[in-house]
Amino acid sequence: MPKITPFLWYDNNQAEEAANFYVSIFKNSRVIDVTPMVVTFELEGQMFLALNGGPEYKFTEAISLYTSCETQDEVDELWAKLSEGGQEDRCGWLKDRYGLSWQVIPTVLSELLNDPDPVKAQRATQAMLGMNKIDIQGLRDAHAGK
Repeated sequence: MPKITPFLWYDNNQAEEAANFYVSIFKNSRVIDVTPMVVTFELEGQMFLALNGGPEYKFTEAISLYTSCETQDEVDELWAKLSEGGQEDRCGWLKDRYGLSWQVIPTVLSELLNDPDPVKAQRATQAMLGMNKIDIQGLRDAHAGK
């Protein structure tokens, strides 16, 4: 097991359900072990532990899982699957059906927001602030001043 592994607390008996949900979304993923208390699973090479902990604690936006996407199709697919039964939010953030926050972010976002031309970077930033799901072409258009 890696030295650092995210440990996620789920309501009663939702850990295995959540692990199976996430594994169904990400291609290079698998459930590794299931016990009555803890489920071990891997998403795209990152190990996770999920605990059937009960209703005492809930997820907050203070922690999120950042998902880097290369294309708009990938953004669209992950956004649709992860937000199903959950809640969409601003700037590429969403909560899944278990209340876990995710950021579904195209790799080009950082490039546009960190452009050395502050006017272009500001236009891209303003466009992003108006979006829930990130629209790559919308960002590029704003960045270019279209």
